[in-house]
Amino acid sequence: MKKIAFGLVALLFAANSYAIDHSMHGGGASGGGGGGSSCEKARFEKFVPENLAAVSPESEFSFYAFNVQKPEQIEVNIKSQPVAITTEARGDLFRVVGKLPAGLTNTVARINIKATTKAEKCNGEGGWLLTIGE
Repeated sequence: MKKIAFGLVALLFAANSYAIDHSMHGGGASGGGGGGSSCEKARFEKFVPENLAAVSPESEFSFYAFNVQKPEQIEVNIKSQPVAITTEARGDLFRVVGKLPAGLTNTVARINIKATTKAEKCNGEGGWLLTIGE
């Protein structure tokens, strides 16, 4: 009887050790592996005026930046010209406002947005097109 009890205890111990060991190897939904901290890629939404809108020269534009820690990480340029922006923190995101550069008339221009973070995989790019009249 002692041999059966001992065998049963050893079997339960081995099964429990196996379950604990394998639950710690990142096989589940929690990810695992890699060692570094994870992040969500920076993204940009709610463009005003909307994509392909017709606007006047030097019009104001705005958008929201998500998953960006500091406003200094956000860069905007239009036709290779850097654009001055202002940012307003709104909880865990930023509202970004800028103005079309002077001299852009009768053209289509893309507002290019880039967020550079410490972790390259977290960087984000985006933008949209506007038709600029006279």
